[in-house]
Amino acid sequence: MPRTAAGPRVGHTGAVTDRRRRTLRLRTRVTLWFSLTALVTTLALAVVTYALARSFLIDQRLEVARNQAENNARTVRDQLLAEQDIDVARDLRNESGGFTLLFRDGRPFVADLSVSPESFPLELRTSVDQGASAQQRFELDDKPYVAVGISMPAVNAKYFEAFPMDSTQRNLNAITTALIVGAGITTLLAGVLGWWTSRRLLRPLSRVSHAAGEIASGEFDARMPPENDPDLSRLASSFNDMADAVQARIEREARFASDVSHELRSPITALTAAVEVLDGRRADLPDRSQQALDVVVTQVRRFDHMVMDLLELSRIDAGSTELHREEVDLRELLPRIAHRYGFGDVPIDIDSKVPGLVRLDKLRVERTLANLLENAREHGGGPVRLFAEPAPKRHLVLGVDDAGPGVARSERSRIFERFARGSAARHRVGTGLGLALVAEHAQAHGGEAWVEDRPGGGARFKVSLSEAW
Repeated sequence: MPRTAAGPRVGHTGAVTDRRRRTLRLRTRVTLWFSLTALVTTLALAVVTYALARSFLIDQRLEVARNQAENNARTVRDQLLAEQDIDVARDLRNESGGFTLLFRDGRPFVADLSVSPESFPLELRTSVDQGASAQQRFELDDKPYVAVGISMPAVNAKYFEAFPMDSTQRNLNAITTALIVGAGITTLLAGVLGWWTSRRLLRPLSRVSHAAGEIASGEFDARMPPENDPDLSRLASSFNDMADAVQARIEREARFASDVSHELRSPITALTAAVEVLDGRRADLPDRSQQALDVVVTQVRRFDHMVMDLLELSRIDAGSTELHREEVDLRELLPRIAHRYGFGDVPIDIDSKVPGLVRLDKLRVERTLANLLENAREHGGGPVRLFAEPAPKRHLVLGVDDAGPGVARSERSRIFERFARGSAARHRVGTGLGLALVAEHAQAHGGEAWVEDRPGGGARFKVSLSEAW
């Protein structure tokens, strides 16, 4: 049953799920931490690697271009010195994808007519015009090049050659892709390693959490299995010793409450019988004695109800009461319970979607509804409606509406505790155990009990029962 916004519910049906969610969240955080650390580290290494590779490849390409341009320029110079009538344009050579330009006596010579002096950067041409050799990277038609300019005063010429850097750029792109893929794979492997490591490290803690959750839900025999690791073995041993001590103390206190309740049952029965005899002859008593008798009768009955409730709770705590489901017709059962406990005039509303036959423990349901009706009469201005309605996952919801002031939100979970009483019941007669029994019977049915506001005023107490059909 999902929790409504109206108020908290009582029960342990979601305890296991909550523990699993907390463990999963912790594992997820550890995995994310591993992945994030690996990603940051890998990216840092990738950036450094890319920067070093880029610097090395570009420097290497620039050096090769400079050496090749110097060799080509030397060849051209030698030819110009040896032959005055050389066809300069014909003998210009350049790397595939590159281009060459030669200035001699102020005249340009090119091997490719598509090349002009403006194809080379102005800064490079200016440096060479001043008699220096220079090198510069540039782009032409969105393609990267490195240009080398060499001044040759011996032949009154200037040599320019452009080398393509496409291969260098392709190599850098391949390195970038490899680094990105490597970072992704490393991050994924780190995530897998983090998940495996967190699972291995948290497995003992999960066993501790699981055992503690079972003990918290009432399974006091739950213990941790032995561990091979010495440190974890001490943890398991300490936890089991603590669980043994807690179980022994709880069982001792439960036996004490049960024994006290049993011992009180006989004198309470005798006292009740004697009080009933006196109450039957109250007309023979003076007025002041009748008033005293009324106080005695009220307190004896309250004491008797408290002892009966304590006996029932002690049997539940001892596990001596089992859930006996049987098929019953709510349209017959609810009116019968209402009449049996003196609430025959309370309207009963059974939703049409509730099946004709439902599976539940008839005795527990009777005790639950009787306590809710009594609670409404004693503390809620009287019951105004008894109802049954279906809920998701084959749950059945039973409830009682009252005409009282309602229950404060701060008290909605506490009133289902033993001997706890809301502010509206502090000056009224009651044992403080009725709603605790309601919560116990609801939990036995795999459900829970809670209270919310009733539209129009008052409180609406609800109990969910699982697997009702």
